[in-house]
Amino acid sequence: MIDSWRTPAFRQLTQPLDQLVGAKTAKPFAALGLATVGDLLRHVPRHLMAGTEVTDIGRLIREAGQDDYVALVTRVARVEVLGSAPRQRLEVRLTDGSGFLGATFFGQPHLIRYWQTLLSQSDRGIFAGKLGRFRGEPQLAHPAFVMITPKGFVGTAKNQLMAERVGKSSFLGLYPQTAKLPTWTIAQCVDLALEAITGLPDPLPESIRRRAGLPDLETAFRAVHLPRTLAEHETGLNRLLFDEAFATQAAMAYRRADASRHTAVPRPGVADGLRAAFDRRLPFRLTAQQTAVGDDLDHDLAQSRPMRRLLQGEVGSGKTIVALRAMLRVVESGGQAVLLAPTEVLAHQHFRTVTSLLAELGQGPLAGGPLATDVVLLTGATTAAARRGALARIAAGEAGLVLGTHALLTGSVEFADLGLVVIDEQHRFGVEQRNALLGQSGAAHPHVLVMTATPIPRSVALTVFGDLDLATLTELPGGRADVATTVVDQVERPGWVDRAWARITEEVAAGHQAYVVAPRIDPPAEPKPPRAPAPAPTPSSTPDDEPPPRPGLPSHLTSVTELFDYLSAGPLSGLRLALLHGRLPAAEKDAAMAAFAAGEIDVLVATSLVEVGLDVANATMMVIADAERFGVSQLHQLRGRIGRGDQPGVCLLITAAAPGTPTRQRLDQVAATRDGFALAEADLAQRREGDVWGTEQSGSRSSLRLLRVLDHADLIDQARGFALEAVEHDPDLTDDGVADYVHEIETLAHTDIDESS
Repeated sequence: MIDSWRTPAFRQLTQPLDQLVGAKTAKPFAALGLATVGDLLRHVPRHLMAGTEVTDIGRLIREAGQDDYVALVTRVARVEVLGSAPRQRLEVRLTDGSGFLGATFFGQPHLIRYWQTLLSQSDRGIFAGKLGRFRGEPQLAHPAFVMITPKGFVGTAKNQLMAERVGKSSFLGLYPQTAKLPTWTIAQCVDLALEAITGLPDPLPESIRRRAGLPDLETAFRAVHLPRTLAEHETGLNRLLFDEAFATQAAMAYRRADASRHTAVPRPGVADGLRAAFDRRLPFRLTAQQTAVGDDLDHDLAQSRPMRRLLQGEVGSGKTIVALRAMLRVVESGGQAVLLAPTEVLAHQHFRTVTSLLAELGQGPLAGGPLATDVVLLTGATTAAARRGALARIAAGEAGLVLGTHALLTGSVEFADLGLVVIDEQHRFGVEQRNALLGQSGAAHPHVLVMTATPIPRSVALTVFGDLDLATLTELPGGRADVATTVVDQVERPGWVDRAWARITEEVAAGHQAYVVAPRIDPPAEPKPPRAPAPAPTPSSTPDDEPPPRPGLPSHLTSVTELFDYLSAGPLSGLRLALLHGRLPAAEKDAAMAAFAAGEIDVLVATSLVEVGLDVANATMMVIADAERFGVSQLHQLRGRIGRGDQPGVCLLITAAAPGTPTRQRLDQVAATRDGFALAEADLAQRREGDVWGTEQSGSRSSLRLLRVLDHADLIDQARGFALEAVEHDPDLTDDGVADYVHEIETLAHTDIDESS
């Protein structure tokens, strides 16, 4: 891929890290998502410390999660050796003047004396380690450290790497780090990278840089990592932010421009055709928003330019019906429509929903009359004989509606007249996959509708899906019941967990159904001990006399397999339970969901496979074990599986997260509101936009390292203006600098599909 970059700057910045720092040193950088020289240089300090400044310990503890690796500059208030050989330990009291943080070192007496000597060299140092708790108090266990003295840094040999930075900058940068990659090692590697890019030519066109008031890229990198003033650091950081904004907006602008040059076959529909027959048999009335969005789609489909729309909506707002009506409009106009789902489970669910709603209208003209069409399903698990039959019906045009997974993207699938491509769960597909079907219709391109069940703040939608017109559904269909959500603290209130299982039994006795969701398929190799409330510390307390932790939930509640066994043999033994997870054969998964939808199963014990697609109006309760392991949007999607009928729902979020922690605050946010867009804004503000391109699903590098669309809206607007100008003046993308920015963002946007989740 490196050879494909057209500018020298991008060739230098895409140099693999192992070529710069060696394979052994480069390996731990993967945990931070850093693979190239450019990645490393865009890994900016989390905080700059100046002069005698020390870290705000209270803020650090509030913002860091349990077991996070942190780095801080702090004063040493006390160093004390406790215990007797050979069970000695060194207790260090760190302070910022207003709060305290403990640090503990264990080792042989000669090591204890050595560390004590180093810690006595100064009253100020840099400490880096895992933030944990001991007796209810925050603590660093055996942190790495260097002491800051008038002559420089003092520490063990490997920790003195930071000393090389003395004199280079007025500030000490603390980098986001990991256990195997302390901040000073990162700083040393950054210095090597800065040396490697000496003389770096700027890839950004000079005219844009001058008008935007930006420094050249090499200057920006040096200002970010080795600033002489805070203003210099901010100027350099602003350039890196602009690069991300411009790369994203240029990719969007060129993609939209490319789409506008293509033609499409207009699909205006026919009077009293298939769509009208479908509408007449719907068992419910469309909402006003569904009707309005449907009219917009109809208008787009009737044009000779390809429709490119993003349809997003609140959980349960009826996106599938809107998409299906658009597909039927294309079919009655003589074309074919494809619905592409990211997993087999969701593809099968869509197939059941579509065929159920269409009834005889989806059984072909022979069975359903002249207006009817054929519906086929094609996934990776489709048998060879069934696949041959499906491919033949697709190629002949007999199948007007085609549903499936990535199996539809292979070259063996040929369409007679592909008119519309609907992509469900857009974030699970990359740009190349999204466009794979577009070239299968000869000169004319099919219309495209992409959907997401995760509400996206408008700022993100405009940034990431700027090449698409936006359609939004926020109105829920009438008759939907309310869902009450409660956070269950399994440590402080273990009795509430027992009550959750009893409540499921009560719901089933009332004729309803329930979900139980767990984050894992199998139990972890070494289950993490549950959080325990800490007793008040006493002066005589030692590790030997610490009381045993209060038990929380048993470890099997972290995996769906053991949870299923536990519930089947215990609290829910009298009920009909089914197991569902991604490693089951496709037939078993399909059978479990079909049985649950038919009311033949009382409780579905599942992983997040049930997050989207399942629509069982009789399901009124959901219990989510280890809820802290799910994101805000995912919890909102899971909760959306209940309350889909006229009976109120109950969702219980079981967690061991301590009150007041960021993790617990996320759960409290979910419990406080059912507004998916409000939750999306709150989630975005907390977690940033690291996976907005969808790359997180495949474990790839994040495309937005620094840019925060909520904070940098003005900068994004500025970059959008320059991107639109670039398209106007260079429609064929001949400018190497702009071309490589577009290439970079498009490359990072590619993601693989995993059907096993």
